[in-house]
Amino acid sequence: MQKHVGKKRLRGDFPKIGIRPTIDGREMGVRDALEEQTMDMAKACAEFLRKNLKHPNGMNIECVIADTTIGGVAEAIDCADKFQKENVGLSITVTPSWCYGAETMDMTPFIPKAIWGFNGTERPGAVYLAAVLAAHSQKGIPAYGIYGQDVQEADDRTIPDDVKAKLLCFTKAGLAVAWMRGKSYLSIGSVSMGIAGSIIMENYFQDYLGMRNEYVDMSEISRRLKENIYDKQEFEKAIKWVKQNCKEGKDHNPPEIQKSREQKDKEWDIMVKMAMIVRDLMVGNPRLKELGYGEESFGHNAIVSGFQGQRHWTDWMPNGDFIESLLNSSFDWNGIRQPYLVATENDSLNGLTMLFGHLLTGTAQIFADVRTYWSANAVKRVTGKELTGLAKEGIIHLINSGPAAIDGTGQQERNGNPALKPFWEISEDEARKCCEFTTWHAATVPYFRGGGFSTNFLTRGGMAITMSRLNIVKGLGPVLQLAEGWTVDLPKEIHKILNERTDPTWPTTWFAPRLTDKGAFRTVYDVMNNWGANHGSLCYGHIGADLITLASMLRIPVCMHNIVENNIFRPSAWNAFGTNDLEGADYRACANFGPLYK
Repeated sequence: MQKHVGKKRLRGDFPKIGIRPTIDGREMGVRDALEEQTMDMAKACAEFLRKNLKHPNGMNIECVIADTTIGGVAEAIDCADKFQKENVGLSITVTPSWCYGAETMDMTPFIPKAIWGFNGTERPGAVYLAAVLAAHSQKGIPAYGIYGQDVQEADDRTIPDDVKAKLLCFTKAGLAVAWMRGKSYLSIGSVSMGIAGSIIMENYFQDYLGMRNEYVDMSEISRRLKENIYDKQEFEKAIKWVKQNCKEGKDHNPPEIQKSREQKDKEWDIMVKMAMIVRDLMVGNPRLKELGYGEESFGHNAIVSGFQGQRHWTDWMPNGDFIESLLNSSFDWNGIRQPYLVATENDSLNGLTMLFGHLLTGTAQIFADVRTYWSANAVKRVTGKELTGLAKEGIIHLINSGPAAIDGTGQQERNGNPALKPFWEISEDEARKCCEFTTWHAATVPYFRGGGFSTNFLTRGGMAITMSRLNIVKGLGPVLQLAEGWTVDLPKEIHKILNERTDPTWPTTWFAPRLTDKGAFRTVYDVMNNWGANHGSLCYGHIGADLITLASMLRIPVCMHNIVENNIFRPSAWNAFGTNDLEGADYRACANFGPLYK
């Protein structure tokens, strides 16, 4: 399969990382002696980030270093002008010495900022770090402080591991902020079955994320189907791929309401065209202009979208499960490529949570209902067998009607272990295996009168996973919750009994959160009982610390997490709101500084 690394989908330049080497401005013996060390620090930071990070489309990130070291306000303004022209989306200030704090600081609004102060004895880099962070706090421009635990020699050009960890955490979150700014959430349809997340709250998108909201009625899909507004050549390629790679499973509907083979084939055609149309609505398609559809060729510059589906569509047309599952996956008939993020039931808040996870990791996301808590006692009562290993304290059944990315099978691997990988690391064999371990079942007709097919797979156990969810509370605004844990393999007989108590045509992930013996993580039941909505997004890896850093950039408090306090990295100003109760301090700081773009 072809890999589409670096393919540009969205309008606007890729965000870059700005590196600001600040310096003591006193010449004739001070600045002169520091020029090389300071600029080397900036170069080392840039080189480290270039080697370790990529954009979510697989392109290498770019770092822009100020033309000169920054000793005062004039050079700070010159640097700001350069960064604006270069589309810098976040800045990292580095220094080994004292500098003039408020004169050298980055004053550009809306850009996340970090300062790395070198821990050395020859010059007071720590003193500058403290001074400039105080200036940021005083001016209401929060910044992240980075200071190594161990003293380094003045000629040491290495970056300590603890500094590396904070640089990566900050930069990943800062790039995510920059990627969202100016992009769209495309709502295809309206509110699905009264689900709160599909009630679009525009002010939160705009104030907190800097995003636009775009809307298309589902009748636009009908129009494009009827008037053939799609690439017919691509459709022929797509339907051939689908017939080879999307194998049908058992039709679980009673015989009297099962669709005929002819009707099922017709539904496959419609579903493939729907997937192409939704993608074109999101990001456009220059091929449509060649076919005479100039307006339709532009798309809506959507970095994420949602499809209402139920029930105004699914009562008479094939469901959206194929759209959501295939577009959210890292591959299709065009090859291995970056996922297109589509939220089922137009749950925009879960769509945004998927977006957070994708931008931080580059991986596909698993959309699921947080459906059932199974205690060890309940499992034994129903199956006669004991839960063991990671599942021994109980499990949560994550399952939804088909929109989970096929990557969620866990058939990709790292060092022989199941994984979800960024698309540029996925092999053709891994993509093929993901398809082989997925079956497509005729949709359950009482749910989906219009037919269609639903995705079915079982996620492999043993993967580190972070489940997260963005919610909105009136008077408080958006809040983020997350739970790190693992996917679990159950014995086949236990899985079969538990899974068939719900709809067996849907994909299942068995999840065991990491418990902490306090708060919402005393038991698995507490995790389920404190979850704030019916949906959650699963991201491969334990990325809770990165999500917390991202949330603080956006001024979104985190209401529930199981992350060790030492791994939490927020702006230094948060310390002024309390160091004993970090969760409470987070709420107070976010309320004080307000949304990033308001």
